[in-house]
Amino acid sequence: MLTSRCSAWMLDVMWKLREARDVQARLAVAEERRRFGRDMHDVLGRNLAVIALKSELAVEPAQRGRPQAVDQMVEVQRIARASQQEIRDVVRGYREADLRTELTGAQSVLRAAGIECGIEGDSGAELPTPVQSALGRVVREAATNVLRHGDPRRCTIRLGGTTDTVVLDVENDGAGAAVATAGAGGSGPAGLQERLDTLDGSLDVGPAGNGLFRLTATIAVPQPRTGPSKEER
Repeated sequence: MLTSRCSAWMLDVMWKLREARDVQARLAVAEERRRFGRDMHDVLGRNLAVIALKSELAVEPAQRGRPQAVDQMVEVQRIARASQQEIRDVVRGYREADLRTELTGAQSVLRAAGIECGIEGDSGAELPTPVQSALGRVVREAATNVLRHGDPRRCTIRLGGTTDTVVLDVENDGAGAAVATAGAGGSGPAGLQERLDTLDGSLDVGPAGNGLFRLTATIAVPQPRTGPSKEER
């Protein structure tokens, strides 16, 4: 009798363990699909916005036979080719958001769209890799929002903070009340906040007055341990 009970108990434990592993596997697959979808959104969103804008700018010169149309379409071709490579990197799972690359890319894309873009402060080269990656994604999403909302003429990206906290500000003009409301909502900022949550970071998005719109990301920088304290020895 006791043997039968032990056998039944063991079978029940093994069955529940198998169910738990199945659930864990399904969650891992779902999370990977979610990550892939967000990466594709980040990569395509910004570049497609610029391609659409540059194509529109090429229509009028092309209709009038002006050579400026050729310059615009050459830029469209360059951005399209860069997007193809980025998509390949995402599919292969190799792409990480490098902060310096994203800063340079955002400045280049915004300038190509006729928006003056200045970068102020530190380059962030000394920041830990996870922090750089998170901030790189913030820069990417912020540049996409600048292109999609309002009628901006200038954008400023600032990177600063203290020894234990890094602060990234992305500010642009040309944001009316309706635009500010649209920019503050949506899946973009929500997705960024989820990424920052893993680093105990915060995100503040909204109007900054005088037609300005500002996105601020704050992340605590992990400090290296200098050695065990006296109590730990």
